[in-house]
Order: sequence, then C-alpha cells, then structure tokens
Amino acid sequence: MIAAITLAAAATLGTAGTATATTHGAAHAPKPHGVTAASTPVPHGVPARPPAPPSPDPALTDHPLTYAPGPLDNPDKGLAVYYGAGSNQNTGYPHSITWSYFPLSAVMKNASDCGTLDWSAVESMLNETASYGNTAAIRFYLDYPSGNPTNGMPPCWNGKVPTNNDTYWNTQSPDYDNPFLLSSLQDFIAKFGAKYDGDPRIGFIQVGLIGYWGEWHTWPQNGTGGYPNFMPTDTDAALIVKAYANAFHKTKIEIRYPTSAGGAADGLNIGYHDDSFCFREGSPLAGVTLPQSLGGADYSQLQLDLNEGTENKWITDSMGGEVRPDIQSTAFGTWSTGASGINDDMKACIELEHTTWKLDQGSTGYSPGDANVGAAVRAMGYDFTVPHAYYKNSVSGTTKIGVTISNDGVAPFYYPWAVRLGLKDSSGKVVKTWSTPWDLRTVMPLRIRAFPDWKVGADPTYLSYGYPQYFETSVDTTGVASGSYQLVMNVVNPLSTVNAAAKPLRFANATQGTDGWLGLGSIGVGTSGGSSPVSYEAEAPGNTLAGGAVVASCSGCSGGQKAGYIGNGGTLTFNNVAGGTGGATNVTVYYASQVSRTLKISANGGTPVSVTPPATADWQTVASTSVTLPLNAGSANTITISNPSDWAPDIDRIVVG
Repeated sequence: MIAAITLAAAATLGTAGTATATTHGAAHAPKPHGVTAASTPVPHGVPARPPAPPSPDPALTDHPLTYAPGPLDNPDKGLAVYYGAGSNQNTGYPHSITWSYFPLSAVMKNASDCGTLDWSAVESMLNETASYGNTAAIRFYLDYPSGNPTNGMPPCWNGKVPTNNDTYWNTQSPDYDNPFLLSSLQDFIAKFGAKYDGDPRIGFIQVGLIGYWGEWHTWPQNGTGGYPNFMPTDTDAALIVKAYANAFHKTKIEIRYPTSAGGAADGLNIGYHDDSFCFREGSPLAGVTLPQSLGGADYSQLQLDLNEGTENKWITDSMGGEVRPDIQSTAFGTWSTGASGINDDMKACIELEHTTWKLDQGSTGYSPGDANVGAAVRAMGYDFTVPHAYYKNSVSGTTKIGVTISNDGVAPFYYPWAVRLGLKDSSGKVVKTWSTPWDLRTVMPLRIRAFPDWKVGADPTYLSYGYPQYFETSVDTTGVASGSYQLVMNVVNPLSTVNAAAKPLRFANATQGTDGWLGLGSIGVGTSGGSSPVSYEAEAPGNTLAGGAVVASCSGCSGGQKAGYIGNGGTLTFNNVAGGTGGATNVTVYYASQVSRTLKISANGGTPVSVTPPATADWQTVASTSVTLPLNAGSANTITISNPSDWAPDIDRIVVG
C-alpha cells in the first residue's frame, strides 16, 4: 500500500480475517528497498494492434442499438471497499469488489504441522461477500508492523524461522531468506492455488507474504540510513513469485512493483497493484504513479514499468491496488483538469496504468451521481457496448446471429465468461437460450493513451488499438413456437452458480436490462405463410393519409412518389395488407430522410415498434430498414407508420413477407 513510502489505510484483522478500516502513519523516504530506477529505461513501446475482426455477414440485417452509460457496479472492475464481517457490503458508492487481507497464521494454525491448513477464515469472508453479489480481492501477509494487530507468522515456525528486530516499528520481522520459511511458503501457495484457483468468489489475488503488510518492502529496513536490509534476495523472492504463477492459472494475480524480486514477474501472468495510486509527495511534489516524463518520481510505479519494459502488461494481466488514502476524499475532483496539490492527474493515472480496480474506502462517502467518479469508474477495466446486432428479421430452423462489441474502457475483460443468446416472449420470459463460443477477452480497448516516452506525439496522444469486435454464431430455432420475440444476449457470471445475488455483467446500451439480458431487437420465428413478398406503395390510393401527411414527388422512389410530413400528428396507414396464414412477418420499410429520424410502425392497431434508421444522402435517396410485425391471416391487415412526438422519415413503400 505504499510507494515512496507513506502508508495507506490498513485493516485491523481478527482471527476470522475481518477488517475494520483504520489509518496507520509512517515517515516518508526516498524509495523503498527493491524499488530502483534502471540506469537506462527500456520501454516496450507502442504495442502492436490486434488483428482486425471479420466484417459482418452482408446477408444479415443490421439492427443498430442505442448507447446508454453502463452501470457503476459491473463485476470485477471499479472501486472496492474493505471487508467488515456482518456489514452491508452494498452501501456507499456502487461497487462489485470487496477487499481483505489475512495473516498466514489465520490459516496455518497447527503448531506442530505447517502442512495442515484451516481455511475457515477465508471461507467466511468469501461466502459473505458472495451473498452480496460481490467478488473478493485478497492478500496474505506475515508482517504487520503498525500496531501488529495480528502476528502473521504461524506457530509452526517457532524455533525454525529466525526473526529480525525492527527498531523503527518495534516489531519482529521474519528472516525472508530462511530455507524453512521459503519451503513452507511455497507449499502453502501450492495448496492455496489447488483450493482457490478459478473460484468464482475471488476476482483478484495479490502476491503478498513478503515484506510489511505483504507489500514487498521493509521500509525503512532497506539497507539505507543506517538500517539493515530485511528484504530477501531477489533469487529467494523469485521463488515466491514463481510459486504463485505455478499455482494460479485461472484467477488473476497481482504483485506490488514491476521490479519486485528483480522483475521476476516480467514474463509471467502476473499483473501489478499500485497501492499509492495517483499521489504526489516530496518537495517539489512528484507523482508516485505517473512516470518522470509526466512529473513522476524516479521510483514511481509507471516509471518502474517503463524501466522494466512492462508498461503493456495490462494486455494480459490486471492492474489493481489502492487509491492513496491521503487523497481518497479529493482524488476525482480534478478528473478533467489534471493534477492539484498532492492529487495527481487521475485521468492520466488510469489511462496509462490501464487500471481495472482500486481499493478506495473513501468511496463509501461518494455520491453515486458524482460525474467525475462515474467517468473514472466507467473508464476502469472494460466498458462494453453493443453498437449493432445482425440477424434476419424472420427466421426458421438454423439461422445466423451476429453482434459487434466495443470496449470504451482502458483494459480488457480478463475472464472467459460464457456469452449466451436467447429469446424473450411478450411477457419478458426467456423461453430459449443458446450458448456461443464468443470470447470477451478479445475485445480490446478501442484506443490507448501513449506514454510521452514513446515519442509518438505530445501528451495526451491517443492511439487506435482495438476494434468493434464482430462475433457470429448459428442457432437452431427448431421447436420454438412461431411468433414474435425479443432477441437477447447475456454474459454468465460464474458467481451466479454460488449465489443468485451475483451482479451481472451489463452493457452500455439503452436496451440493457437489470436482469443481465441485453435486448438486441425484435425477431420473428416461423413463417408468415405468404407465398412471396408483396410491395405496397405509400402513395397508393387505398392507403390512409391523416394529420397532415401528404404525397410528394421523389425522383429516387419507386413510382416517383412518396408520403411525407409523417409524424407530429401525421400518419400513413397501409390498408388491406396480406398476412398469409398469419404470424410474425418481416416488413421492410423503404424510406428517404436526410437526417436520422425515428418512425413508429404497428400492425392492426397493436403496440408500435420504434425504429431509428440511418439518414440517407438526401430527401430523394432511398434506403431500407426491417422489422417483424404480427399479422393476421388473410388480407385485411393494416400497417401504420407514425411518430407522435417528432417527424418521421418520408416513406416510399413497404415490402411484406
């Protein structure tokens, strides 16, 4: 929880791992042991763009979807709060992550056998957190110097692991190079992974155990200022890093510094957690997150990233940590204006680190309507929207469904959660679902912010990176009753298999439901019964023009005419439309509209379907859009086009069937 080094809000833990937020102070120091700046930084540089996705199938109809801001408590991203046993986890600012750490002695309790582990403290925290629909971020520690509320060293180490006397904190610190300690920790980590790797109750695990609070430093016992160095050698520390990488292949893990254990995590699937996020300290003030090129210190988190050439590690590994407690009450106030006092430029911090989540106990006092916090939270991690769905309006048997998914966040989604398609009936009940092979991990951020060190432009420079990713699959509608349905999509949160309260992953779309299902549009299943499509001209004398709608000339329209002034009271009704044997029927509307306008279309006075097709080049150029309407058998159907609150496009004709 420190960078340079002052300490973040800690937690006082009991034997059950319960944490109550407190604040422990510390002096400042130039940099903690093991956090050093390379003499010659070696940035990785601009990452190569992922391959472009395939284009949507032109045989499918494009159904544009409307954007709306995504939720603030999407799973496995955003702000986290401390765990407090028995406390309501869903108060304060919306969130989906609960954070806690545990002394190793709470699990390794048997004084005569280090191999016997009692996970009850961890289980209690995980089960309670899951009951609120949240996932956990956790860490184990050995040494908790400020107040030492719980000695993290297990009793089975007594007489086997020497300790060092910490004259600054007045506590005992273990000898991290001791062979018994190293062997015991590696055995623990292996069992930890065997039990919890892939557990849906856990979002992130931090590589703790080493250093004060498990933060991979022992300031001021770092070999400077007359103090001894309590940290292990890089060789011994690397054993712990590699043990975590070997034990966890599914759950995302994070380590404190890019340089920890001599950069042992560089080539492993391990992210970082900056626990002094976006703070500035010293005189003159220097950032402890942003690099030197943006006013940071030589020991700042992102400068160390550049030194190690790991500034693009976010592509595969998550970036977590904690908003520095000193600034939690003010950290987001300058979201659009940059650094101020000890608050660094939060927007730059999030964009350059590619932050997925941050512990921020101060968020319990944030207003859910705070626009700055909302912008920051939505930027963190993934922020998915579906701009288009592609499918035929009327289907039977096996048919193709496609969607494009865009990511407006700063990081990918790191877990292979299943994506499903489904059908909802008119009552909103899901009556059919299909699994898809779609992998959300491939939906990369549309753009990334360049480090000034990359020398590709003045700061801020944004580079195109990801794409609106196109996914397509085939579904079989055999057995689905003929009728009109809502085509829907959702992402299955594995936590829902543990607790029904699991918060669903939701998209930034107006048709996103609180139940997790995203509406993609209306679709007809079955056949209309018509022998062939039939075209009906808008200007035909059998139609009804009312409320000011009129026939006008149109050089690009079939028959040279169209119906205009529809909307704001004006309506066009096609009479005597053939519905064959009845049922869900595809209706294609041919329109002209130099500006994008919304039309409402209904059959036989029923509930209208709202469509906002793209604008055309001018008022004489015709384009088409399709909907599915329920028609009656026979030829006495009516189809009405209107817009009670605004103007609708001009209409050339409709094709039914």
